[in-house]
Amino acid sequence: MTDALPRPRADLKPNTLAYETTPLVKATGFREYDARWLFGPEINLLGVQALGLGLGTLIREAGKPPRIVVGHDFRGYSTSIKQALTVGLMSAGIEVNDIGLALSPVAYFAQFALDIPAVAMVTASHNENGWTGVKMGYDRPLTFGPDEMGRLKEIVLEGRGRAQGGGSYRWIEGLRERYIDDLAKAGTIKRKLKVVAACGNGTAGAYAPEALARLGVEVVPMDAELDHSFPKYNPNPEDLEMLHAMQHAVREHGADLALGFDGDGDRCGVVDDEGEEIFADKIGVLIARDLSGLHKNAQFVVDVKSTGLFLTDPVLVRNGARTVYWKTGHSYIKRKNHELGALAGFEKSGHFFFNKPVGRGYDDGLVAAIALLQMLDRNPDKKLSDLRKSLPKTWQSPTMSPKCADEAKYGVVEKVVKAIERRAKEGGTIIGQKIRDVVTVNGVRVTAEDGTWGLIRASSNKPELVVVVESPTSEANMRAMFSELDAVLREHKEVGAYNQKI
Repeated sequence: MTDALPRPRADLKPNTLAYETTPLVKATGFREYDARWLFGPEINLLGVQALGLGLGTLIREAGKPPRIVVGHDFRGYSTSIKQALTVGLMSAGIEVNDIGLALSPVAYFAQFALDIPAVAMVTASHNENGWTGVKMGYDRPLTFGPDEMGRLKEIVLEGRGRAQGGGSYRWIEGLRERYIDDLAKAGTIKRKLKVVAACGNGTAGAYAPEALARLGVEVVPMDAELDHSFPKYNPNPEDLEMLHAMQHAVREHGADLALGFDGDGDRCGVVDDEGEEIFADKIGVLIARDLSGLHKNAQFVVDVKSTGLFLTDPVLVRNGARTVYWKTGHSYIKRKNHELGALAGFEKSGHFFFNKPVGRGYDDGLVAAIALLQMLDRNPDKKLSDLRKSLPKTWQSPTMSPKCADEAKYGVVEKVVKAIERRAKEGGTIIGQKIRDVVTVNGVRVTAEDGTWGLIRASSNKPELVVVVESPTSEANMRAMFSELDAVLREHKEVGAYNQKI
């Protein structure tokens, strides 16, 4: 048996002989829980083929059945990426089941609907055009974590992918319709609601308006026409441009809320009836309130970027809800949610994970949207803005992302963690207060005596750091916490400009 492809290289330039005859795969594309590259300068089609060969080799190495679901998001080059991945998988002896254009949660749903353990969804998620990537797993509903990604990286970069016979290809019809039918089983929303469905001209446009209408709500489609140039804004419900468009639409149409979906439909952003954005972690608190009222002693998992209200909200405390803070990242929260048998998991980025009876454990923006609509249905006398205002007041920043190269970001965060830990150990202060606790499960989350906290971690998907701050006492303390963390970061010349500041 011989290798199916030459060993990948990282130093190839487009428009050369070597680029056309050798796989290009940049090592930094293998992230903690999925894969992301700039298509062209960081990976070529032969590199994607090598990735497929490596993934197929890993599936066999792990003793999993040699069958996989593949799908792709709506970008001008995603079909060709998926085809190259498919060639690699087939050469490793894998049966490829192609569901075509899909949301990531549709690919996850297909694992259950087709009884296939493995998945490879070609998507760059919310990243800008030019990026590509793959979300992978072979133990539904879980996706790869660092161990699997590390082994896949070894196999691909060291040319250990092994070709063998038995590979095949199947085109699967009708998964879109089966998925929407499955969502409709949630039942009719009895309350009269007008809902803006914001899709950013991405893949969700082919799913969200119809799926929401099937529930009986009035849907106002917004940028639902598929256009992979993303002419108005990048489909990312954390980006201010998309949120501002959602706010305008709510006010223009007199809607009860707007729901925004990212490029591959596994996240959901929310704007209420007053045109106010509600950060996803605060939506998580509202849904947790609702679900913990229905399920006694409910367990939740949230990421370290999320609000401190999961521990202090009086309704959650009264309902006996228990919450664990865990590592940011869809694979991390999904896995912890699964391990604990939690009712739901929430990420500040808008990834929501529901186990039975609400969902199957994977992140799905439309399942999250349905849970929110059902919450409103159970509170017919309250608008979403009323529920927002019922939460204890906190001052919270958006997710801020200073630039930092992939090669440098983890080293910077390691130094920052040590600096904060040393300050706490030596009895130092933060925003003029004693340090109450320091959590280092994912970067560093430092909390002052009054509950004001700040987080610094490395982005798992982009050459950036992540900074979030929140205070339950005042906007001034929130800003003071940002200033303190920013001063720590400015000690490292590798850290560049922010995408936004508070």
